[in-house]
Parts: sequence; structure tokens; C-alpha cells
Amino acid sequence: MKGRRVLFLIPTVLIVVTPAFCAADGAWLNHVPAKDHGRKNPYEGRADAVAAGRIVFSDHCSKCHGENAQGTKKRPSLRSARVQQQATEGDLHWLLVNGNMARGMPSWAKLGDPQIWQVISYLRSLSQ
Repeated sequence: MKGRRVLFLIPTVLIVVTPAFCAADGAWLNHVPAKDHGRKNPYEGRADAVAAGRIVFSDHCSKCHGENAQGTKKRPSLRSARVQQQATEGDLHWLLVNGNMARGMPSWAKLGDPQIWQVISYLRSLSQ
């Protein structure tokens, strides 16, 4: 009887654990609509946008992602290859607007597009 319980539990554990691992490895990127994926940052290359984005990041993001965006025990680094190289600016904008509450990421739509794009400018500056 115990053997049957173990065999029954394996698929159940996989169903519960697999989505968590997918979200942790950037599966959210698969949910970004094509129209959002291709969006471009109107502030790209502007030092004033990077400076403003650093302030917005400090006020709203650093509590979870760390002062230097290196991540914390519970939240990922924003200096990772996934954020810096794999995700487009449009992907990052989509995530900031929509959030991912299942992973603890709130929507920051209330900031408005200018501040969201400034945060993205700041994040992109971290890889330089």
C-alpha cells in the first residue's frame, strides 16, 4: 500500500513543484504578447533617464531586489543574464505593468509609463 501512495504522490508533487521552477527560470517571458515583446524604450541611451530610474528603483524596487539589484534571499537578481540579455525592454515593461503575483511581483502600472521606462533604463545600465 505504501508503494502505491508514493507512486500517486510523485505526479502530484510534479504538478505542484514544476510551475514554481518554471516561474523561477523565466517562464514569464513566454507569456509576453508579441506586441509588447517588441516595444522599444523611448528613453534608451539617456543618462537623465538612468538617473531618474535609479531613484524610482530605490524607492519602489530595492526593498525586494536589493540596493544594487543583486537580489535578495527571496527575490531574484536583476543583473542576471535573463534580465540583461534574454528579456527585451518590452518584456520588462510588460512584467512591470502586469506583475506576477504568483511569484510575489506586484504590478507597477500605477507608476505610469515614463517612470517604468526610466526603471528599465536604469536596469539596462547595470550591464554596462
